[in-house]
Amino acid sequence: MNRTVPPHAHSAFHRLTPDIVLGLVEKALDIRCTNLCRPLASYINRVYELEGEDGEGLVVKFYRPGRWTRAALQDEHEFLLELASREIPVIAPLVLQGNGSLGEHEGMYFTVFPKCGGRSSDEFSEEQWLEIGRLLGRTHAVGAGRIPEGRITMTPDKSTRQQADYLLAGKFLPADLAPQFGELTTVLIAEISPLFANTEMIRIHGDCHFSNLIYRPGESFYLIDFDDMALGPPVQDFWMLLPGYREETFAEIDLFLEGYETFRDFDRRSLRLIEPLRAMRFIHYMAWCAYQVAEEGLSRVVADFGTREYWQRELRDLAEQMERIRTAIEPQGNWL
Repeated sequence: MNRTVPPHAHSAFHRLTPDIVLGLVEKALDIRCTNLCRPLASYINRVYELEGEDGEGLVVKFYRPGRWTRAALQDEHEFLLELASREIPVIAPLVLQGNGSLGEHEGMYFTVFPKCGGRSSDEFSEEQWLEIGRLLGRTHAVGAGRIPEGRITMTPDKSTRQQADYLLAGKFLPADLAPQFGELTTVLIAEISPLFANTEMIRIHGDCHFSNLIYRPGESFYLIDFDDMALGPPVQDFWMLLPGYREETFAEIDLFLEGYETFRDFDRRSLRLIEPLRAMRFIHYMAWCAYQVAEEGLSRVVADFGTREYWQRELRDLAEQMERIRTAIEPQGNWL
């Protein structure tokens, strides 16, 4: 999350209507659209399915103000366009009038994508693990090409520290539980930060779980939704795909790495970051929910977010994950 400033409650983002959406897209692409303007599910942005008069499907995304800087959005688009130019299966933004991919209206940014259907799967065959490895190996070969200007660095002392501080400063926790959270996150960050020393940091997808891989029969997996693109360790882009903890998924890891290393070397020492990254994800998700509450007054993902029971559960899970990290035994095998 590359948050900037809180959005105005009555910004253009909150005043979007089908007429405005259609008008902006028609002007940006210099086309005519049909009357189709179907809202699509999105927790943060406003996303609509449209259709050009030629029958081609379009998807327009209006980015929530305050979440990303212009530089951060340009980093995302440049990465996507680079990947597409290498024929890597991603859905790149269309070029708008003026030769850019990022439109702007009353301080609100938007972009238009070609519609690309497909389905997701939460269970992969051996061949699909190899394919996903090849896809991410190719993606990271491009991602290593340059450093993004406006994206977060995914390390405990930077991204996780920022997210924990936001939760504490915003007083999202009950007053008597806040000290426990502060101490727990401070100890966690101090203990896992040394594991990230000398770790390669490149442009990564950042949020690569099964819902962000869509399969198109007769083609391949497509990697979608680069909103959380970051500068981070390559291992971040595949641990969330694993069906269990590291010690339970040796076979899947081996298959993934076999495909990955067809295109790029992988530092097996970074596999030790999987469980620390899982703990960081816990904190990231807490902060993500808190941002929803701060902006809209509610969370559409966790029904009991902010309750005492919620925070007790999260503190317990985080403490258990820290203990798992402390007691982890390096697995035997030649892939470390």
